[in-house]
Amino acid sequence: MPRLEPVSEPSESPLPDAREPRGGRPALRGLAREMVTLEWDPLPRMSRPRWLAWLPHVAVGYAAVASCAFTVSQLEDHYEVTGGLVVAMALLTGGSTVLGLFRPLAGWWLGLVTAAMVAWTIYGNVGQGQSWPWTPAGAFTFAPLILLVALRKPPRVTIGVVGISILYSGLAETAFRPPGSQTVLPGIALLFGFVGVLGYALRATRLARGKLVEQQVLPAEERARRTLLEERSRIARELHDVVAHHMSVISIQAQVAPHLVENPSEELKENLAGIRENALEALTELRRVLGVLRSEQPDDPSALQHPQPTLAELDGLVDNVRGAGLHVTTEIAGVRRPLTPGVELTAYRIVQEALSNCLRHAPGSRVEVGIAYGPRDLHLCVANTAPTRPAPPSPGAGHGLLGMRERAGMLGGELAAGPLPSGGYEVTAVLPMDPQDLTGGSASETTRDS
Repeated sequence: MPRLEPVSEPSESPLPDAREPRGGRPALRGLAREMVTLEWDPLPRMSRPRWLAWLPHVAVGYAAVASCAFTVSQLEDHYEVTGGLVVAMALLTGGSTVLGLFRPLAGWWLGLVTAAMVAWTIYGNVGQGQSWPWTPAGAFTFAPLILLVALRKPPRVTIGVVGISILYSGLAETAFRPPGSQTVLPGIALLFGFVGVLGYALRATRLARGKLVEQQVLPAEERARRTLLEERSRIARELHDVVAHHMSVISIQAQVAPHLVENPSEELKENLAGIRENALEALTELRRVLGVLRSEQPDDPSALQHPQPTLAELDGLVDNVRGAGLHVTTEIAGVRRPLTPGVELTAYRIVQEALSNCLRHAPGSRVEVGIAYGPRDLHLCVANTAPTRPAPPSPGAGHGLLGMRERAGMLGGELAAGPLPSGGYEVTAVLPMDPQDLTGGSASETTRDS
């Protein structure tokens, strides 16, 4: 996707400033400041197709060379002006066009001053029926400067540029027009006005296209952000169940412990009572903060709470997937043993989501689920062959892989997912069996929308 360059324009306040006198004077002063601001503002490249990216710059370069040639031809052939002055006028004319590529207002001002110098140079050589203050080609070599301004500046600046250019022509003809010369003001006004409107239309089209691309990009980013928040909320709800269970166990054990000791001391009773009280307070705060994530309507009594699943329920999960028409085989290596609730829940959810992806994206494939209990880590692998029939369209952007990475990273584990050379897909994860104060992060790997 091409990089978008924001276009910044001077802002206009919709309400008049109370400290300024009413009327058009503040607006005129603001326009005057913009007209003499000669900041760097290069002509943007075309974004697509790429082979045309520099076409506008090449066209302006050719226009600059043509301006030099036309200026020399006009001064020497029509107005019989020769010498080094002709070369200087030609270089200034072409140089103003090149300058307009990077500083549009500076190029326009230089072009206008050069046009006045050309008019002064040919003043004594204007014959019967010849044009003045513009040579026959002079107006057409000056028009690209107005176009370069209109392509990058706000409409009010374009109007000012066109107005000053026409005003220069009108004042010159009215006050200093040589006898017998031909008036060019109507044609100049029509040409400069048309070029200004053309530049405004092209600029408006470019800005509208940029806004459209921005509006297409932002919803995608918003969907990704919303998906991430939804998955984190789901994880928080499940962790709430796990932590709440442990806090309840701590509270019960602290309450029962004094009865398991013969003649417990008062200090022991007080410490155990403090432990139980702190556990109950922590449990209350946990339910207050995370309980709202239970459902969209936390106060709804119909929102049932169920124990979180573990790997002990893997057989039932696989049977359900087989009943949906997917051929699934499982293999467990190592000594199967109970894990911490967080690891059990994370492993179950990863396998569950991977099987769901197989149902959605690889109908008719064969799936292998592998679980290996290592000395310190739990290894998971869910791999499927190529689908035997086309997968139905999946509406919207899923968040299965995103959720699996969030869960694995939360425990300090790693998760990788990607296509297989045979046309299938594989999801692998490594989870530490006893995560200790890990902030961790999921490994960087190839992703697929789920």
